[in-house]
Amino acid sequence: MSGILLQLFLHFALLSFLSFGGANALLPEIHRVVVDQQHWMNDATFTHLYAVAQAAPGPNVLVVTLIGWQVAGVAGAVVSTVAMCLPMSVVIYFIFRHWERFRGAPWQQAVQTGVGPLSVGLVFASGTLIGLSAGLGLGGAVVVLATILVCLRWPKLHPLWLIAGGALLGLLGVV
Repeated sequence: MSGILLQLFLHFALLSFLSFGGANALLPEIHRVVVDQQHWMNDATFTHLYAVAQAAPGPNVLVVTLIGWQVAGVAGAVVSTVAMCLPMSVVIYFIFRHWERFRGAPWQQAVQTGVGPLSVGLVFASGTLIGLSAGLGLGGAVVVLATILVCLRWPKLHPLWLIAGGALLGLLGVV
């Protein structure tokens, strides 16, 4: 395995152990590694890859695949995806075989209680990072807050309506 592929594997394998809330929850740390630490890409490229991953159907881990592709081609895409998915999947497989045996244990309840807020905080940090990287101004922040309020008020509203509304505001130059 070449040096760059080994680096991709090690970074994403370590990140996989923090992936509470999925790949989106890890965006700040992924950004720190690939943009700030390794300088494999700049902010704009990172944001573009995230946008492509979110626009495409499929799992959120697609952003990791695209980052690997950007850094080292097809081999980088494969190595990054495997590194992000495999280690924690193996751990979860073995943990959940015994999880029910400890139902009601104080440490188990502490883990379950802590993971929820952790995931919400990580996803919020990811949204903030992407917003800042995309140059989200005051108009964009207002649109984000309005979208949150709409989602809370009408939770059954299909997200495509909100995406279309955001796209329309972008076309009109509001954001």
